[in-house]
Amino acid sequence: MVKNVFFYMLTMTAIIITVGIVANIIFAVLGIEIDKQSLTMILGISFVMGGASSVIGLFTSKMMVKKSMGVQVIEVPRTQAEKWLTETVYLLAKKKGVQNPEVGIYNASEMNAFATGWNKNAALVAVSSGLLQQMDQDEIEAVLGHEMSHVSNGDMVTMSLVQGLVNTLVYFLVLL
Repeated sequence: MVKNVFFYMLTMTAIIITVGIVANIIFAVLGIEIDKQSLTMILGISFVMGGASSVIGLFTSKMMVKKSMGVQVIEVPRTQAEKWLTETVYLLAKKKGVQNPEVGIYNASEMNAFATGWNKNAALVAVSSGLLQQMDQDEIEAVLGHEMSHVSNGDMVTMSLVQGLVNTLVYFLVLL
């Protein structure tokens, strides 16, 4: 985890330096004069706000989706379908070399599933009730395999990095 945060911050720093260089080039080409100290301050504020908002989003993602989508985490399977679902996710987790994620179901008619969490060993995999009702076990297993690939690849951290970049650029453009 420390390594991920280090690389996250290193990447964000490289991005903000690149944005500063590109902004200076664009301003020079367009003949726009801007105080270098002001530009540095704007870039710094953008970096802090963009990075902080994505980190906060990463660390609160499980809690937020549980509450906003009404995900019911399966603590102890109550039905054969819940037992199969958790066992399948746990088997996939073992194959991927990660800790068992929380497994949940949320009420929605569309067929959907997602994975979230701040790291691959503290994830949540949730499926919609519509997915469980409209797909057979082989199809559901394929969807769960896809979601577990997101977990094992650490895609939640990667997406937070991308979101941090977007946030930083938005703050930069707004503050400029």
